[in-house]
Formats: sequence, C-alpha cells, structure tokens
Amino acid sequence: MDSDKIYHFVGIKGTGMSAMALILNDRGDKVQGSDIEKYSFTQKGLEDAGITILPFNESNIKEGQIVIAGNSFNDDHPEIKKAREMGLTVYRYHEFLGKLIQNTISIGIAGTHGKTSTTGLLAHVLSGVSATDYLIGDGTGKGVPDAKFFVYEADEYRRHFVATSPDYAIMTNIDFDHPDYYKDEADVVSAFQTFANQVKKGIVAWGDDKNLRKLTSSAPIYYYGLNETDDFRAINVQRTTNGSKFNVVYKGKDLGEFSIPLFGEHSVLNALAVIAVSYFEHVDIEKIKSELLTFKGVKRRFSEKKVKDITIIDDYAHHPSEIKATLDAARQEYPDKKIVAVFQPHTFSRTLALMDGFVSSLSLADKVFLTNIYSSPREKSGNVSSEDIVNKIGNNSEIITVDNLTSLLDFKDAVVIFMGAGDIQKYEDAYIEQLNANH
Repeated sequence: MDSDKIYHFVGIKGTGMSAMALILNDRGDKVQGSDIEKYSFTQKGLEDAGITILPFNESNIKEGQIVIAGNSFNDDHPEIKKAREMGLTVYRYHEFLGKLIQNTISIGIAGTHGKTSTTGLLAHVLSGVSATDYLIGDGTGKGVPDAKFFVYEADEYRRHFVATSPDYAIMTNIDFDHPDYYKDEADVVSAFQTFANQVKKGIVAWGDDKNLRKLTSSAPIYYYGLNETDDFRAINVQRTTNGSKFNVVYKGKDLGEFSIPLFGEHSVLNALAVIAVSYFEHVDIEKIKSELLTFKGVKRRFSEKKVKDITIIDDYAHHPSEIKATLDAARQEYPDKKIVAVFQPHTFSRTLALMDGFVSSLSLADKVFLTNIYSSPREKSGNVSSEDIVNKIGNNSEIITVDNLTSLLDFKDAVVIFMGAGDIQKYEDAYIEQLNANH
C-alpha cells in the first residue's frame, strides 16, 4: 500500500476497523485513528501496537492522509466531511477491505453467525503453516511480510461483503437477522447469492442450511456437515468435557481423526469448514491436525474465567441460533452444573423480529436473567421490552439491573453465561465485584 501516506481511521475502535488498522501498522504503514473516548475492548491491541487514538475532531484530518471511514458513521460526520472537502481519498471500511485482500489467496468467512470463531480458527491453522494476514471480527488483525493467505470476516450487514471478491468463501449459515436493514429472509439470501457470484475458486458451505443449499455459483460449492449428503463429513463424533474428536471423510476417503479443544456441535462444524479449505490448498493433513489442537479461541466467544466457585463465560451471542450454540457448548463442558444465562437483547427491531426464537433458545438454560434491551444509535425506542421475553419464558426467568444482582448472587458452584452484543460486560463486571465482596 502507500507507505508514505498516513492512514486515518474514523471510528478506529470498531472491531473490523481496529483489526484493519493493526494489519496496516504491521505492514509498516503509518496509522492513526479517532473514536469516542469510552473504553472499548479493542483498544488494548491498538495501544500495544503504538497506534495513536484521538478524540473525534475535524482538526485530525490533514493533507496527505488516506481516510478510512467506519461504517457506523454517516457522510455528515465532521471528519469525513472535512476529508471530502479537502479532496482526500476516502474509503469506506468494506471498500478498503476489497483492496487489502488483493495479491493473496483470500478466504472470506460469511454467515449470520459463526463468522468470528471460524475466521479465528482458520487464521490460526493457516498461520501455523504459511505467512497469513488475517482480519477477525473480535478486533484482532495481523499483517505479515509476503503473506500467502488473507483470512477475513465477510460481514453481510448492509451487504458490505459484496465489496470483496475472495478466492474462497466459507458460509456457515443464512438466518434472518439485521431486521433494521434486511426486509426478510429472502432478502438476506439474495445478498449471499451476490457474494457467491463473486467467489473465484470454491465455496465451502454448511450442508444442513436450506438457504445455503439454494445458492448457485460458477465456483464449485462443497458442503460440510454430519450427513451422507455432505462432501466433507464428520463421523464418529465424540464430545467430552475436554473437547471434541471426530473423523473426517471427503467423498468417501477417510482423512483421519481430528481433535479440537472446543465445545458444542457448532465447533465441530466450524473445524470441518477450516479442514476443507486447508485441504483444497494442499496443506499437510498432519499439520492441520496439530494446529487445531492448539487453538485458544477468539475474544468474546465463550471466554471463560473462574471467580470463587462460579465459572463465568462471556459470549457475544445475540441471535437465537448463537444462544442455542453457546448453551449447547456449556452443557458439553459442564454436564453436572447449573447453567445460568444472563442475556442483554440487542436492538428493539431484532428483539421484536426474533422474539419466539429468543424464548425457545434461552429456555435451554436452567435459569434466565434478562437486562433491558440495548438500543443502538440506529434506533432509539421500540414497542417491545425484555419483560415480553420474561412473560413468555415464565417462572424460570426475571429482569435484573446492574444495581440489583441479588438473585444472580444466590447461585453456588454454577456456570453463569453473560451474552450480548451491547454493554453486557458492565453487568459481568458488577457481578464479579460483588462475588468477590460477598465471600
């Protein structure tokens, strides 16, 4: 890229933006950015890399900069407006990503959920065998000299992923989500179809997803899963409290036994997709096996810590399918403990559109606590509340506030899972503080 230029990121703390800034910084480019002053979990990586983070101010925009604008900010944002007035080159995040992946073997991971975990796993495996750039939706990014591969999260929100044309795509699922943008499920499918049309070498898709089975592409489509109709199939699956073990069969050929230190059926599926892409790129199978064994997970995806006698899990789950997968993973690892879910619904539109799904998924926990709905800047209010979910679940659920966590503190030797995409971590922090104080 243009190493004599300074890249200025408007909204640098965003998960994709911070990852992209880290890649450019690793490549030797000058990078800085601006954002709100409130702390974000992506901040530490940027600060550790020595990247300057400024408060928003149009005076941050100077001659000679290339400006990368986060997708959360409109063209009337003072910095973006100033950059355009000065005639600077301005890219939207997804547009620049399309440029960034060029000159590598690129793999985009798409799906309504499962993207971040699968991207992290593939980045880990390929980095262990070849020079690999990667951009993960947990804010992690890395650029290496002469990268052979570029692994990135391909986000379907507002059809952003269609700005990229990867060599391969992994597609984990297509569900209705982002009701503030997509009209219905068919609208989401049409976005994935557009993306599929742009893939060059091959698509690896989950075989159980009826919407993924509808896709067509000039690149071959390979399906992965647990059934005989799948091209890449996991058989003899053994799920224990230490992780999961399975054999992989590709078109009748047994590729051997693989083990992952991960929990939940979705983790077996994610690993299958990673094995498939690696196999197509002729990565040595024994190396794939050994790399899978050392994966530690990604930020805010089933992150575990122990506080006194409580196991606390932090997870980004904010869609019914994700909640179900997280609870399934917790049951596998902790079959003899009570599973307590603390969930913060994310946006009024999603809560209303997916209400029944939230009720059925959350009901898989032994006890459910809900916080008030986290409203995004895109919508200030809506005719739905967390009480509506509690009323449908019944006696096994209740509302909590950050100032009153008494009911949650009654549990002993349990697994407490904090789930959500908003500021659920403030509830987790308050809970940990009170747990420590109460013992």
